This record gives sequence, C-alpha cells and structure tokens, in this order.
Amino acid sequence: MIEKVLEEFKKKFGADGDIRCYFAPGRVNLIGEHTDYNGGHVFPCALSMGNYAVARKREDRKVRWYNMTYPNDGVKELDIDTFAPNNNGIWYDYQAGVIWALKENGREIPSGYDMVMLSDMPAGSGLSASASIEEIPAVICRDLFDLPIDMVECAKLGQYSENKYNGMNCGIMDQFASAMGKKDCAIFLDTATLKFDYVPLNLKNEKIVITNSKVKHKLAGSAYNDRRRESETALADLQKAVDIKTLGDLDEKGFEANKDAIKDEICKKRAKHAVYENQRTIHAVEALKKGDLEAFGKLMNESHVSLRDDYEVSCPELDVLAEEAWKIEGVVGSRMTGGGFGGCTVSIVKNDAVEEFQKQISKVYKERTGLDCEFYIADASDGARRLTD
Repeated sequence: MIEKVLEEFKKKFGADGDIRCYFAPGRVNLIGEHTDYNGGHVFPCALSMGNYAVARKREDRKVRWYNMTYPNDGVKELDIDTFAPNNNGIWYDYQAGVIWALKENGREIPSGYDMVMLSDMPAGSGLSASASIEEIPAVICRDLFDLPIDMVECAKLGQYSENKYNGMNCGIMDQFASAMGKKDCAIFLDTATLKFDYVPLNLKNEKIVITNSKVKHKLAGSAYNDRRRESETALADLQKAVDIKTLGDLDEKGFEANKDAIKDEICKKRAKHAVYENQRTIHAVEALKKGDLEAFGKLMNESHVSLRDDYEVSCPELDVLAEEAWKIEGVVGSRMTGGGFGGCTVSIVKNDAVEEFQKQISKVYKERTGLDCEFYIADASDGARRLTD
C-alpha cells in the first residue's frame, strides 16, 4: 500500500529531498459508545486499516495535498496562514483543522509540506476515518518539524480540531485510539482523566468480525450533536440533585435514585444510556480479563439494545445485522459500533462459525434491506506513526 503512495508522491511532487512515510489507523470500539464525551469509559482498538501518507517538508507557507482515494479533487494547494474553521466535512478540512489547532495551541509549524495520502478503509463506515485523517497531519507535523508533543497530545489536537474547526462535537475516543493503539490489545480508557490500560485481547478461538451495513453516516450533519446537547441538559439537571461532574460519575443505583431530577423524558433516556453503558464497559473489561467471553458478549448485546432504544443512534439496517447475529450459534456478542446512524456492527465470533456467520448474515441482510454488506476480520494494530521499514 505505502509503495503505491510513494510512487504517486514522486509523480506528483518529485523524488528529491527527505521523503517520509506515515500511517494512521482507524478504530473499532468493542463496547462503550457515546460515553467518551459523557466522562465515561471506552474500549476501542486501532485497526490495521487506515490512511497511508507520504510527505516532505517545504520551505514556504504552502501545503500541497493529494488524496488518491478522491483523485477527482486533484492537488489542493493551500496557504496555512489562511485556514479558518468551517463545517464542510471534506477530507482536507480535517487535515487543515489539525494545523490550525497546532497554531491555536502554541505549536505553529514553521513551513508547509507536500503530501499524498491513500486509505484502505471504507468511508462513512463508522470506523473513524475522520480521526485517522486527523492523526496523519498530527504525526507528520510532529515528525517533520520536531515538535515537542507526545501522542496523547496528538490525540487531543485531533479532537480539538474536529470540535472547533469542523463543528463536530465528538469526544476523545476516536483520536485516542488512532494515536495510541497497540498491536493485539484494546485500550481501556477513562475519558474523564485519560488514564488508560492496554488489555490483551487474547482471542484464541474467536475472531472480531466487522460488518459494514453500507449505510453511510455523516455525523456532523446528523443527530450526533443533538445527543451531546441532550446529555449535557440531563447532566445540568442532575447536578442540582447530586454532586457530579459528568454522567460517568454515576453508577446504575445512583442514576435510578436521582433520575427524576431530569425534567425532559428524552434527556432522561440519553442519560440512562450514558450511565449504564459506562458501567457495562467497566464490567465487560473485567470479564475479558477473567477470560469470561460469554459475559463480555452479553454486555455487547445489551449495549446495542441501549443504543437502539435509549440513545436512539442505531438505524434499521444496523438493527438487522445485530439481531440476526444474535440468532447464529457461535456468535458471542454483536452490536453497532461508532457514532451510529449507519456504519458497522462489531461481533465476536467463534472461529468455526465465521464462515456460516458471513453466509447467513449476507443472505438475510439482502432479503430484509435489499443491500449487500461487507465483512472485515479486525486485527488490533499499533497507532499513528512514521513508517521506517
């Protein structure tokens, strides 16, 4: 993959100078959805799919970017001193947002750079293409210009830029997973404190299977920001009754004892999901560490039901994928993953059931929706980095 990008870079921008190669992964979240901006826990892993890039420093204030995934866009030549927030949601706006965020946070880069990029990850699939795109310029600028920032700060820059430059009020999970991924591990992250633990997946007889509904989502133009506002309204009401900073500070018992402080019934449902999902995530990681995959899978299923009914970010196609998966022998658990309104499900499937899972899901999904789905076997990958081999 990177060889193709390097070849294209040399065609577009020439073969001389210090040319460097980079990769930033997408992510799949095993459990803990819409908890990251509610002060809860998440449990994602970086994927072996993502964005590959080749870059070289320039001497002026220009950037020249070309994305092989969107060749019709051509080479984008931009002045880094003119970047201004917008909500266009185009791939190069996510790149520009990170450079803008660097300047906003006192890390202005001294010059621009040339870059060619290519993704092997399906856009709009809920595997966090946007965070992968954001971590590419973060790691390029960190490396090309020797910026004194670590990968946690790269994750924060990605979130800051998406919030403030692109108008998407996401939490930290996607960027953190892309920046901080570790091979064969998932990240148990407390989003309130950014304390984290790498948890080995240790799936000896199972595979993580991602199923793409082929229903694309566009979160910034969807109800995602509404969900965040509804959660914040619920939190403000609860804070009049109980001393908490985030919804993640409550457990199930604490929520049930104080839920009537939330005036709006919709906001109450959103808060219920945030609280219960956070506790599900904590219990799921405990179960995985004990080797109790059955309990982990049960919690995955419960997560989907809550996302469908209380947070209302699923869609009919995702519900078909999850509900049909639950019927198949050898499926440990299955749920929607990502922001919702389309995208993918993630399932843990016994090795000897993977073929039947794909066959049965494909058949029923086509019958019930008229759509074809796609499957990917997930491999937990290292995070965003310069490629040196």
